Amino acid sequence: MTDERTDEKVAAYRAEIRAVGRNQRLAGFGLVLLGAILVWGATRAGGLSEIVQMAGYAALAAGWALMLAAIFLRTRYHRRRMAELDGGAQ
Repeated sequence: MTDERTDEKVAAYRAEIRAVGRNQRLAGFGLVLLGAILVWGATRAGGLSEIVQMAGYAALAAGWALMLAAIFLRTRYHRRRMAELDGGAQ
């Protein structure tokens, strides 16, 4: 059986780590969606199709870059927290 206090600590840590990089993740997700819509919409853009398509690809690239940055931030935060629990040893 698990200790109720341990379960509370785990839940608190999960909430804490979910908050790390949240803005970057949400902005990245939004840009990926926008990019996908723009790339799809480029087929219906007429004379502007090339510009709309390039804007879509740029939004996709920026969105994925933000999502990768958020992953990096969460991993770095997690390593620091585990190092604190281990007494500072890495």
